[in-house]
Amino acid sequence: MKKTVISLLTLFVSVSAFAQSVSLDDVMSHKYSVRGVSGLNPMSDGVSFARIENGKIERYSYQTGEHLGTVVDPGRQFDRYTISPDGKYILLCQDFRSIYRHSGTALYILYKVSDGTSTALSETGRQECPRFSPDSRKVGYVIDNNLYVKDIASGKETQVTKDGKFNYVINGKPDWVYEEEFSFDCAFDFSADGRHIAWIRFDESKVRTFSFPWYKGLYPEMKEHTLYTGSYDYKYPKAGEDNSKVSVLSFDTETGKTTTMAVPLDEDGYIPRIQFTDHADKLAVLTLNRLQNHFRIYLANPTTGTSDCILTEDAYKYFDTDLYSDIDFSHDQFVLLNDKDGHNHLYLYGLDGKLIRQLTKGDYEVTAYGGCDAKGREFYFMSTEGNPLEQYVCKVDTKGRKTVLTPDKGFNQASFSNGCQYFVNTFSDLSTPPVYSVYTNKGKQLRVLEDNSSLKTAYTSDKTFGQVELFTFITSEDVTLNGWMVKPHDFDPSRKYPVLMYQYSGPGSQEVHNSWNNGFFNGLIWEHRLSQKGYIVVCVDGRGTGGRGAEWKKCTYERLCDLESKDQVEAAIWLGRQPYVDKSQIAIWGWSFGGENTLMSMSEGRHVFNCGVAVAPVTSNRFYDTVYTERYMGLPKDNAKGYDDNSITRVGRLHGDLLLCHGYADDNVHFQNMAEYTEALVQAGIQFESQFYVNRNHSIYGGNTRRHLFTRIESFLDQHLLRRHHNHGDKGSSID
Repeated sequence: MKKTVISLLTLFVSVSAFAQSVSLDDVMSHKYSVRGVSGLNPMSDGVSFARIENGKIERYSYQTGEHLGTVVDPGRQFDRYTISPDGKYILLCQDFRSIYRHSGTALYILYKVSDGTSTALSETGRQECPRFSPDSRKVGYVIDNNLYVKDIASGKETQVTKDGKFNYVINGKPDWVYEEEFSFDCAFDFSADGRHIAWIRFDESKVRTFSFPWYKGLYPEMKEHTLYTGSYDYKYPKAGEDNSKVSVLSFDTETGKTTTMAVPLDEDGYIPRIQFTDHADKLAVLTLNRLQNHFRIYLANPTTGTSDCILTEDAYKYFDTDLYSDIDFSHDQFVLLNDKDGHNHLYLYGLDGKLIRQLTKGDYEVTAYGGCDAKGREFYFMSTEGNPLEQYVCKVDTKGRKTVLTPDKGFNQASFSNGCQYFVNTFSDLSTPPVYSVYTNKGKQLRVLEDNSSLKTAYTSDKTFGQVELFTFITSEDVTLNGWMVKPHDFDPSRKYPVLMYQYSGPGSQEVHNSWNNGFFNGLIWEHRLSQKGYIVVCVDGRGTGGRGAEWKKCTYERLCDLESKDQVEAAIWLGRQPYVDKSQIAIWGWSFGGENTLMSMSEGRHVFNCGVAVAPVTSNRFYDTVYTERYMGLPKDNAKGYDDNSITRVGRLHGDLLLCHGYADDNVHFQNMAEYTEALVQAGIQFESQFYVNRNHSIYGGNTRRHLFTRIESFLDQHLLRRHHNHGDKGSSID
């Protein structure tokens, strides 16, 4: 007892020696949050944009910045809005209620701009993913897994499908795994003339059901579960299990005829996107095989159902979502982002599927495609330009001539006008919070919309904020890794400091940029808080992460978290060699894939971590979903060795004190992962600490939950890392 009191006193005195200006309340209350441009949307005229100001939708000129009038003054609260292609109608979203990561139901109001009148989009039920037809005469939407179409002029609502049923059939919106791993929430599209609406139908009746419990809880309180728990039961395909059977259908809004598209597809294949071309009789249907290494594009006729394959591509190991996420069929052509030459580059094809030109080439990564100009001759995109820590806005023409439109070193992200004559660029770097500016497509900056100067002043004027730097080192396996580091503001190179390593490490991800958006909370605000306590906080991107080419990203194929964990261990070893690091007091933490990598790194075999925190970790890839897991691991039956190398099988090699955190209602990484892992720890006789949260999903928030979680994490780190460091003095340990 006496020893404990002395240790706590030592900790109190040592921590108090560091000036702290950032409280956990400051972090949780978003006191240091970025100011953005709310509700920015390009108008159909290509020369103006809309934004939300004071609860109204206002319109401005890109070129002059002139206020062109109030588009909508609804006199009511709304969550988001969608403008019709002709600009005459606006859908206002009210009372949005999330379902999964992208999806949610709401009550939509159809607002007529000319006279300010409004009506409910539907009285049938809460709607999902509404979309205007290209001619602005109709709106499609989903209610209770069925697809509907509303004719705006007459107000007539047509129920297109009637077989939709929860956990059986879904029409026009994706099932859970498509939404999560193919990253979209709307699975229907209108033809160019607005006559046909086509959709993906998901038959998930054979997909196995996963359940998790509901308790009464608080914020929100479910009083119906006061005495007896409830459950949420939904279809979730785990690696190697059955997926939904998918098909594509079209509905003729004039004749009422429904037609099934005759698109060849493996029984267990995927349709990650459908999109009408500029031709009303050509519907593009994109397909993938189960392993996601064979890709095809079909053009289907919505009237007859016939289809022709216009493009076939095979991948080196797998296709990532970059291939189809930004695809756009216009001007009788389309652009694909493909890494088949070793780097992500743009390829231009005609509607016949013949390659017109590889638009970009070189030792750099095209990170996103933005669109083309009104004539289809210039193509806009984001690129690393050879530096994986940075991103620039660029354009290239049909002759391959490339122009960098935002030359300032840092991170640039563009939102383009209709026709790409203008764009709003978001620029930041390590010391500059996001600056939102309007540019022409020739790279001329016209004006700044928001510079976040007050936030920058708050950082620069507070002398207790840490020192931030980027660094590079080479591992014992001759692998070059990049990282960022936050040191205490009064860093003394003659002293030794405890280190907390943060990482995510998932395939294609990046946590290290010359950007404001570093750290768990943007601006490294939590990391600055920890540096004020006396920590050095570090993040290193290992193999498998993005920005460095196909081979770098795909070298982890069939062995997720093996090389990634080796690289985190190597990073800890390198840090331990630095004269200012207490190598006996290095911790690691992460969330989701980062939680998985935390456990794998602490069980890698080399004892470099004093402690670790794993939040919502996958503990066996057999527990995770089909699309993501099989993309990077193959099928369990073909790669048993890869699947069997996981945190649970490595449990006997775990070294260091451990805190495990998870939400009971995690629909993404199921609590099953935590239950099985902790049981393995128990049976191995390994003690651990845990913190679980009632009715909380993968993000672990609601009420006081997020603040409680980070209070728990800080308390654990202070006890197991900071206190131990101070107990044996600033000079650190002599133990190797």
